Amino acid sequence: MPLLHEMFQDHAVLQRDQPIRIWGDAQPGAEVSISLAGKTAKARANSEGRWQAQLPALKAGGPYTLSARSGATTQTADDILIGDVWLCSGQSNMELQVKRTLDSRAEIEGANNDRIRMLKVGQKESVAPLTHFAIPVQWEKTTRQTAPEFSAACYYFARELQKTIDVPMGLINSSWGGARIETWISAASLRKLGAYDDALDVLAQYATDRPAATATWGEAWARWWRERPGVDPGDEPWRMDYVPGKEWRAAPRELGAWETWGVPELASFNGMLWYRTTLKLSAEQAAQDAVLELGTVDEIDMTWVNGRGVGSAYIGEQRAYPLPRGWLKAGDNVLVVNALDTYVDGGITGPSSSRVLRFADGSTVPLDGAWQYRIVSASVGSPPLAPWMSASGKTTLYNGMIAPLVGYGLRGALWYQGESNTGDPAAYRELLRTYRDDLRAHFGKDLPLLLVQLANYGTPPTKPGESGWAALREVQRAVAAEDARTGLAVAIDIGDRYDIHPANKQELGRRLARAARNVVFGERIAESGPVALSTKRQGDAVEVRFGEVSGGLVAYGADGPIGFELCGAEAGSCRYAEAQIRNDVVLLRALVTNPTRVRHAWADSPIVTLFDGMGLPAGPFELPIE
Repeated sequence: MPLLHEMFQDHAVLQRDQPIRIWGDAQPGAEVSISLAGKTAKARANSEGRWQAQLPALKAGGPYTLSARSGATTQTADDILIGDVWLCSGQSNMELQVKRTLDSRAEIEGANNDRIRMLKVGQKESVAPLTHFAIPVQWEKTTRQTAPEFSAACYYFARELQKTIDVPMGLINSSWGGARIETWISAASLRKLGAYDDALDVLAQYATDRPAATATWGEAWARWWRERPGVDPGDEPWRMDYVPGKEWRAAPRELGAWETWGVPELASFNGMLWYRTTLKLSAEQAAQDAVLELGTVDEIDMTWVNGRGVGSAYIGEQRAYPLPRGWLKAGDNVLVVNALDTYVDGGITGPSSSRVLRFADGSTVPLDGAWQYRIVSASVGSPPLAPWMSASGKTTLYNGMIAPLVGYGLRGALWYQGESNTGDPAAYRELLRTYRDDLRAHFGKDLPLLLVQLANYGTPPTKPGESGWAALREVQRAVAAEDARTGLAVAIDIGDRYDIHPANKQELGRRLARAARNVVFGERIAESGPVALSTKRQGDAVEVRFGEVSGGLVAYGADGPIGFELCGAEAGSCRYAEAQIRNDVVLLRALVTNPTRVRHAWADSPIVTLFDGMGLPAGPFELPIE
């Protein structure tokens, strides 16, 4: 049994200037001795065999050897550096690798830095907090071989920051493409919000009784369906006594992606389908435990057998749903699948050989009988997502990818996430605050947080309108502004209208490093570019005063900046405004009677032309007119 937790291994970086917590496993009651850089400590394993010790703070330096000894067992970790450790987390734009960035060939060729160490947390969700990673982790030196697969935003940030903060850097990349923020927050913190108790209760049940939890979730899903507009009373396809009407059609025997069926309505359909089939079983078969195997479903399914919810999973997961004895019956058994797809290749997509009912005695029954399907109107919206899902569940990525880190010394955390939550920006405000507070509860009450504001993506606007992306950026701006230990990196000018994963992560790294120099290390520099401080009426114009301006305000490509709007109190009242720069003030005029709000860069992919002399953009904002 290794004495040291897997975070403490060759090439690790430990946080400087704060007590160093070390932990691991040993025989229950055993004494463990720790030594590092001439400092020593002792600990005793508890009844579960877990121990932890604390060494005094050390200055930046190394390399050192960390040693743990218990009885005749000794474990060492060599080439340990003391420096600054950063947690880099979020969704795909944090996950995006160095090999996918601008000039990647040259960047990789020049990646040879013994003083930047990298650790990638494997992508594995969990329904309960883990003490060890489900997938082995490894600290690695930055080399041409290791850099290509690591987080570009995280690496370029450390490389830039090291130019002014000359200490070793340890980078922990724990990210998952498409992940919602709820998945990264602990259950205890999510419960404080009050809106997630039912889902968290089901998740807790799932950890100990999976079939019962899926049945409970099936009931919750059914309640959602019954409340949808256009759903008639009794329209419950999962019920055994349901009689399919004329809107149900025969599906191809091989199934596969519905876009390939030759049905015009499905050729480019993104939405929801019901599937239904009947399976005849003998009494001997029905008396056994069984597993329903559906292969792959794109993207999300909710599956019932004989009116009972048996499973729900996300894209990429093989569907294998346990059916306890008593859930099947002799004679006809009704199998119903609801499949939701939002991109391409929707439906039950695997080969027919992957769909079987597997019994405890090893025998199987193929699910290749006659399937029917029904197209669902888009008006029903998107269903609730099962809380045990990986990137879209509740607390699952915290449990699997953050909980094993808890207690490891950090200098700060970087967070690039939000694209998956743009459908509900109003809820994101409290979720982002909760995420910040949750990090601090587990890694230190003063832990700095550096936020990346969402980059521009999509077609630029031709007139003012509403935008979930803009509203979420405003939440990010406001949450950063309310907390002195939170910094903001504005990325509104370095996105890509054609690619949700912009390749210019070098400039993003520079801006994150700039935010760290201000927020973490107290350097007196503008954190993120021009910041709108106040608004007021000035005759027939509205004045917006900016702060944190380095080298004056400038407008690119025109006499004045574009992308400002003046708005009234009612929806749809916003109009583009003519703007003039006067020192650190922008004067706005527009044909709006009694404007009450100012907006800037308010779109999914706005055009921004207001910058300062350092080349930093004025970020998106919405402010009331005082």
